[in-house]
Amino acid sequence: MTVYKSVLDMIGNTPIIDVSSLSPNPDVKIFAKMEGQNPAGSVKDRIALSMITEAEQDGTITPGCTILEPSSGNTGIAMAMISRLRGYNLKIVLPENVSIERRQLLEVYGAEVIPSPGEEGSNGAVRRAQALADENPEWVFLYQYGNEANPKAHYRTTGPEIWKDVADITHFVAGLGTSGTLLGVGTYLKEQNPDIKILAVEPPSGEKVEGLRSLDDGYIPPVFDKWGGFDLLDGKSIVRPRESLEFTRALADLGIFSGISGGAAAAGAAKAAARIDEGVIVFLIADYGWKYLSTGAWTLDLDSAAANAEKVIYF
Repeated sequence: MTVYKSVLDMIGNTPIIDVSSLSPNPDVKIFAKMEGQNPAGSVKDRIALSMITEAEQDGTITPGCTILEPSSGNTGIAMAMISRLRGYNLKIVLPENVSIERRQLLEVYGAEVIPSPGEEGSNGAVRRAQALADENPEWVFLYQYGNEANPKAHYRTTGPEIWKDVADITHFVAGLGTSGTLLGVGTYLKEQNPDIKILAVEPPSGEKVEGLRSLDDGYIPPVFDKWGGFDLLDGKSIVRPRESLEFTRALADLGIFSGISGGAAAAGAAKAAARIDEGVIVFLIADYGWKYLSTGAWTLDLDSAAANAEKVIYF
Protein backbone atom coordinates (compact mmCIF):
# COMPACT_ATOMS: atom_id res chain seq x y z
CA MET A 1 0.00 0.00 0.00
CA THR A 2 1.23 3.49 -0.89
CA VAL A 3 1.77 5.93 1.99
CA TYR A 4 1.34 9.58 0.97
CA LYS A 5 3.09 12.53 2.63
CA SER A 6 0.15 14.85 1.85
CA VAL A 7 -3.42 14.58 0.62
CA LEU A 8 -2.26 16.63 -2.37
CA ASP A 9 -0.25 13.61 -3.50
CA MET A 10 -3.55 11.75 -3.78
CA ILE A 11 -4.81 14.01 -6.58
CA GLY A 12 -5.12 12.19 -9.90
CA ASN A 13 -4.62 8.56 -10.96
CA THR A 14 -8.35 7.99 -10.56
CA PRO A 15 -9.90 4.62 -11.52
CA ILE A 16 -11.96 3.83 -14.60
CA ILE A 17 -14.97 1.53 -14.50
CA ASP A 18 -16.81 -0.28 -17.29
CA VAL A 19 -20.41 1.00 -17.54
CA SER A 20 -21.17 -0.52 -20.93
CA SER A 21 -24.60 -1.56 -19.68
CA LEU A 22 -25.57 2.09 -20.33
CA SER A 23 -24.72 1.73 -24.01
CA PRO A 24 -27.66 1.37 -26.43
CA ASN A 25 -25.29 -0.30 -28.87
CA PRO A 26 -23.72 -3.67 -27.90
CA ASP A 27 -20.77 -2.89 -30.18
CA VAL A 28 -19.89 0.30 -28.27
CA LYS A 29 -18.21 0.08 -24.87
CA ILE A 30 -18.54 2.93 -22.36
CA PHE A 31 -16.09 3.61 -19.53
CA ALA A 32 -16.38 6.16 -16.72
CA LYS A 33 -13.40 7.88 -15.06
CA MET A 34 -14.17 8.35 -11.36
CA GLU A 35 -12.96 11.84 -10.44
CA GLY A 36 -14.83 11.84 -7.14
CA GLN A 37 -11.88 9.81 -5.82
CA ASN A 38 -9.80 12.98 -5.55
CA PRO A 39 -9.29 14.14 -1.94
CA ALA A 40 -11.52 17.23 -2.11
CA GLY A 41 -14.03 15.20 -4.06
CA SER A 42 -13.89 16.30 -7.69
CA VAL A 43 -11.98 16.67 -10.93
CA LYS A 44 -11.36 20.31 -9.96
CA ASP A 45 -8.68 19.20 -7.49
CA ARG A 46 -6.45 18.83 -10.53
CA ILE A 47 -6.82 22.38 -11.81
CA ALA A 48 -6.79 23.98 -8.36
CA LEU A 49 -3.43 22.39 -7.58
CA SER A 50 -2.12 23.29 -11.04
CA MET A 51 -3.18 26.94 -10.86
CA ILE A 52 -1.89 27.49 -7.32
CA THR A 53 1.40 25.66 -7.92
CA GLU A 54 2.16 27.59 -11.12
CA ALA A 55 1.34 30.89 -9.37
CA GLU A 56 3.66 29.96 -6.49
CA GLN A 57 6.46 29.13 -8.90
CA ASP A 58 6.21 32.39 -10.84
CA GLY A 59 5.86 34.51 -7.68
CA THR A 60 2.25 35.56 -8.21
CA ILE A 61 1.28 33.83 -4.96
CA THR A 62 3.38 34.68 -1.89
CA PRO A 63 3.10 33.51 1.73
CA GLY A 64 -0.03 34.75 3.48
CA CYS A 65 -1.56 36.31 0.37
CA THR A 66 -5.27 36.59 -0.44
CA ILE A 67 -6.63 34.62 -3.39
CA LEU A 68 -9.91 35.48 -5.14
CA GLU A 69 -11.88 33.13 -7.37
CA PRO A 70 -15.44 32.86 -8.76
CA SER A 71 -16.84 29.38 -8.30
CA SER A 72 -20.13 27.61 -7.92
CA GLY A 73 -18.53 24.89 -5.84
CA ASN A 74 -15.95 22.29 -6.84
CA THR A 75 -13.06 24.55 -7.87
CA GLY A 76 -13.65 26.70 -4.82
CA ILE A 77 -13.70 23.68 -2.51
CA ALA A 78 -10.46 22.32 -3.98
CA MET A 79 -8.78 25.73 -3.73
CA ALA A 80 -10.03 26.10 -0.15
CA MET A 81 -8.46 22.78 0.82
CA ILE A 82 -5.12 23.69 -0.74
CA SER A 83 -5.20 27.25 0.66
CA ARG A 84 -5.81 25.91 4.15
CA LEU A 85 -2.83 23.56 3.82
CA ARG A 86 -0.54 26.28 2.48
CA GLY A 87 -1.65 29.23 4.61
CA TYR A 88 -3.43 31.43 2.05
CA ASN A 89 -6.57 33.49 2.57
CA LEU A 90 -9.24 32.53 0.05
CA LYS A 91 -12.28 34.51 -1.02
CA ILE A 92 -14.82 32.68 -3.19
CA VAL A 93 -17.52 34.57 -5.11
CA LEU A 94 -20.44 32.19 -4.95
CA PRO A 95 -23.96 32.43 -6.42
CA GLU A 96 -26.53 32.65 -3.63
CA ASN A 97 -28.52 29.69 -4.94
CA VAL A 98 -25.86 26.97 -4.78
CA SER A 99 -26.67 23.82 -2.84
CA ILE A 100 -26.12 24.20 0.89
CA GLU A 101 -23.50 21.43 0.98
CA ARG A 102 -21.23 23.45 -1.30
CA ARG A 103 -21.32 26.52 0.91
CA GLN A 104 -20.75 24.40 4.02
CA LEU A 105 -17.70 22.69 2.55
CA LEU A 106 -16.15 26.02 1.64
CA GLU A 107 -16.68 27.16 5.21
CA VAL A 108 -15.21 23.92 6.61
CA TYR A 109 -11.96 24.67 4.79
CA GLY A 110 -11.97 28.28 5.96
CA ALA A 111 -12.84 30.15 2.76
CA GLU A 112 -14.69 33.47 2.92
CA VAL A 113 -17.84 33.35 0.82
CA ILE A 114 -18.80 36.50 -1.10
CA PRO A 115 -22.35 36.13 -2.46
CA SER A 116 -23.40 37.03 -5.99
CA PRO A 117 -26.99 37.14 -7.29
CA GLY A 118 -28.35 33.66 -7.78
CA GLU A 119 -30.37 34.57 -10.85
CA GLU A 120 -27.14 35.58 -12.61
CA GLY A 121 -25.63 32.11 -12.14
CA SER A 122 -21.95 31.38 -12.62
CA ASN A 123 -21.58 34.17 -15.18
CA GLY A 124 -22.68 36.65 -12.52
CA ALA A 125 -20.10 35.26 -10.10
CA VAL A 126 -17.42 35.77 -12.74
CA ARG A 127 -18.45 39.39 -13.30
CA ARG A 128 -18.51 40.09 -9.54
CA ALA A 129 -15.07 38.54 -9.09
CA GLN A 130 -13.64 40.54 -11.99
CA ALA A 131 -14.95 43.76 -10.43
CA LEU A 132 -13.49 42.84 -7.04
CA ALA A 133 -10.14 42.02 -8.63
CA ASP A 134 -10.06 45.47 -10.24
CA GLU A 135 -10.94 47.09 -6.90
CA ASN A 136 -8.35 45.08 -4.96
CA PRO A 137 -5.22 44.66 -7.11
CA GLU A 138 -3.31 43.23 -4.13
CA TRP A 139 -5.50 40.12 -4.24
CA VAL A 140 -4.42 37.24 -6.49
CA PHE A 141 -7.07 36.49 -9.11
CA LEU A 142 -6.29 33.10 -10.66
CA TYR A 143 -9.46 33.02 -12.81
CA GLN A 144 -10.00 29.39 -13.82
CA TYR A 145 -11.86 30.39 -17.00
CA GLY A 146 -8.81 32.18 -18.41
CA ASN A 147 -5.92 30.40 -16.70
CA GLU A 148 -4.00 28.04 -18.95
CA ALA A 149 -2.89 26.04 -15.92
CA ASN A 150 -6.47 24.69 -16.06
CA PRO A 151 -6.24 22.78 -19.37
CA LYS A 152 -2.54 22.09 -18.72
CA ALA A 153 -3.50 20.06 -15.64
CA HIS A 154 -5.61 17.76 -17.79
CA TYR A 155 -3.03 17.66 -20.58
CA ARG A 156 -0.37 16.57 -18.08
CA THR A 157 -2.45 14.15 -15.98
CA THR A 158 -6.03 13.25 -16.99
CA GLY A 159 -5.28 12.69 -20.67
CA PRO A 160 -2.24 10.44 -20.12
CA GLU A 161 -4.13 8.44 -17.48
CA ILE A 162 -6.99 7.75 -19.90
CA TRP A 163 -4.60 6.82 -22.71
CA LYS A 164 -2.71 4.43 -20.41
CA ASP A 165 -5.86 2.72 -19.14
CA VAL A 166 -7.99 2.68 -22.33
CA ALA A 167 -5.59 2.74 -25.27
CA ASP A 168 -8.33 1.67 -27.70
CA ILE A 169 -10.46 4.74 -26.92
CA THR A 170 -12.31 6.14 -29.95
CA HIS A 171 -14.37 8.92 -28.30
CA PHE A 172 -13.92 11.16 -25.27
CA VAL A 173 -17.00 12.84 -23.80
CA ALA A 174 -17.02 15.53 -21.12
CA GLY A 175 -19.24 18.33 -19.94
CA LEU A 176 -18.52 21.85 -21.14
CA GLY A 177 -17.95 24.04 -18.07
CA THR A 178 -14.72 26.03 -17.93
CA SER A 179 -13.78 23.79 -20.91
CA GLY A 180 -10.43 22.88 -19.32
CA THR A 181 -11.10 19.14 -19.18
CA LEU A 182 -12.16 18.91 -22.82
CA LEU A 183 -9.27 21.05 -24.01
CA GLY A 184 -6.49 19.42 -22.02
CA VAL A 185 -7.61 15.82 -22.40
CA GLY A 186 -8.71 16.36 -26.00
CA THR A 187 -5.42 17.93 -27.06
CA TYR A 188 -3.42 15.12 -25.48
CA LEU A 189 -5.54 12.33 -26.95
CA LYS A 190 -5.51 13.88 -30.43
CA GLU A 191 -1.71 13.95 -30.27
CA GLN A 192 -1.70 10.21 -29.55
CA ASN A 193 -4.35 9.37 -32.17
CA PRO A 194 -5.84 12.09 -34.39
CA ASP A 195 -8.84 9.87 -35.12
CA ILE A 196 -10.15 10.04 -31.54
CA LYS A 197 -13.31 12.14 -31.44
CA ILE A 198 -13.72 14.80 -28.75
CA LEU A 199 -17.36 15.48 -27.83
CA ALA A 200 -18.75 18.16 -25.53
CA VAL A 201 -21.92 17.86 -23.49
CA GLU A 202 -23.90 21.05 -22.96
CA PRO A 203 -27.47 22.05 -22.05
CA PRO A 204 -29.79 23.81 -24.47
CA SER A 205 -29.34 27.57 -24.42
CA GLY A 206 -31.22 29.05 -21.49
CA GLU A 207 -31.52 25.79 -19.54
CA LYS A 208 -29.50 24.79 -16.48
CA VAL A 209 -27.71 21.49 -16.10
CA GLU A 210 -25.43 21.14 -13.10
CA GLY A 211 -21.80 21.78 -13.93
CA LEU A 212 -22.37 22.65 -17.58
CA ARG A 213 -22.77 25.73 -19.71
CA SER A 214 -23.96 26.43 -23.22
CA LEU A 215 -21.65 28.45 -25.46
CA ASP A 216 -24.79 29.82 -27.08
CA ASP A 217 -25.59 31.68 -23.84
CA GLY A 218 -22.95 34.23 -24.76
CA TYR A 219 -19.95 33.50 -22.52
CA ILE A 220 -17.02 31.65 -24.05
CA PRO A 221 -14.23 30.93 -21.53
CA PRO A 222 -10.97 32.59 -22.64
CA VAL A 223 -9.09 29.28 -22.41
CA PHE A 224 -11.51 27.82 -24.96
CA ASP A 225 -10.26 30.29 -27.55
CA LYS A 226 -6.61 30.08 -26.45
CA TRP A 227 -6.58 26.30 -26.89
CA GLY A 228 -8.52 26.27 -30.17
CA GLY A 229 -11.69 24.79 -28.76
CA PHE A 230 -13.80 25.14 -31.89
CA ASP A 231 -11.16 23.34 -33.96
CA LEU A 232 -10.58 20.65 -31.33
CA LEU A 233 -14.19 19.62 -30.77
CA ASP A 234 -15.66 17.08 -33.17
CA GLY A 235 -19.23 17.54 -31.97
CA LYS A 236 -21.61 18.30 -29.11
CA SER A 237 -24.44 16.49 -27.40
CA ILE A 238 -27.33 18.49 -25.99
CA VAL A 239 -28.51 17.11 -22.64
CA ARG A 240 -31.49 18.50 -20.75
CA PRO A 241 -31.95 18.57 -16.95
CA ARG A 242 -34.33 15.60 -16.88
CA GLU A 243 -31.97 13.44 -18.97
CA SER A 244 -29.12 14.32 -16.60
CA LEU A 245 -31.15 13.14 -13.63
CA GLU A 246 -32.29 9.98 -15.40
CA PHE A 247 -28.71 8.97 -16.06
CA THR A 248 -27.56 10.04 -12.60
CA ARG A 249 -30.10 7.54 -11.26
CA ALA A 250 -29.04 4.94 -13.82
CA LEU A 251 -25.47 5.26 -12.54
CA ALA A 252 -26.77 4.75 -9.00
CA ASP A 253 -28.33 1.49 -10.21
CA LEU A 254 -24.75 0.44 -11.00
CA GLY A 255 -23.59 1.42 -7.52
CA ILE A 256 -22.06 4.70 -8.71
CA PHE A 257 -23.19 7.66 -6.60
CA SER A 258 -22.44 10.33 -9.20
CA GLY A 259 -22.92 14.05 -9.13
CA ILE A 260 -25.45 15.38 -11.60
CA SER A 261 -22.89 16.52 -14.18
CA GLY A 262 -21.70 12.90 -14.27
CA GLY A 263 -25.23 11.91 -15.20
CA ALA A 264 -25.20 14.50 -17.98
CA ALA A 265 -21.89 13.17 -19.29
CA ALA A 266 -23.24 9.61 -19.15
CA ALA A 267 -26.27 10.75 -21.16
CA GLY A 268 -23.94 12.34 -23.70
CA ALA A 269 -21.90 9.15 -23.92
CA ALA A 270 -25.03 7.06 -24.49
CA LYS A 271 -26.17 9.44 -27.25
CA ALA A 272 -22.75 9.17 -28.89
CA ALA A 273 -22.93 5.36 -28.67
CA ALA A 274 -26.27 5.40 -30.47
CA ARG A 275 -24.76 7.34 -33.38
CA ILE A 276 -21.78 5.10 -34.15
CA ASP A 277 -21.42 1.52 -35.33
CA GLU A 278 -18.70 0.49 -32.91
CA GLY A 279 -16.16 2.05 -30.59
CA VAL A 280 -14.92 2.75 -27.07
CA ILE A 281 -16.18 5.84 -25.26
CA VAL A 282 -14.67 7.32 -22.10
CA PHE A 283 -16.47 9.99 -20.10
CA LEU A 284 -15.77 11.76 -16.83
CA ILE A 285 -17.76 11.55 -13.62
CA ALA A 286 -16.63 14.89 -12.25
CA ASP A 287 -17.66 14.26 -8.64
CA TYR A 288 -19.83 12.12 -6.38
CA GLY A 289 -23.34 12.76 -5.13
CA TRP A 290 -22.71 13.66 -1.48
CA LYS A 291 -22.82 17.40 -2.17
CA TYR A 292 -26.23 17.13 -3.86
CA LEU A 293 -28.35 15.25 -1.34
CA SER A 294 -30.35 18.36 -0.40
CA THR A 295 -31.51 18.78 -4.00
CA GLY A 296 -33.81 15.75 -4.06
CA ALA A 297 -32.12 14.47 -7.21
CA TRP A 298 -32.57 10.86 -6.10
CA THR A 299 -35.65 11.07 -3.89
CA LEU A 300 -38.10 13.41 -5.65
CA ASP A 301 -40.05 12.38 -8.71
CA LEU A 302 -38.18 13.29 -11.88
CA ASP A 303 -40.36 16.25 -12.82
CA SER A 304 -39.94 17.85 -9.40
CA ALA A 305 -36.20 17.16 -9.37
CA ALA A 306 -35.84 18.65 -12.85
CA ALA A 307 -37.78 21.73 -11.74
CA ASN A 308 -35.34 22.10 -8.84
CA ALA A 309 -32.50 22.08 -11.32
CA GLU A 310 -33.86 25.30 -12.78
CA LYS A 311 -33.74 27.00 -9.37
CA VAL A 312 -30.63 25.76 -7.62
CA ILE A 313 -27.07 25.80 -8.93
CA TYR A 314 -25.62 22.43 -8.03
CA PHE A 315 -22.10 22.69 -9.42
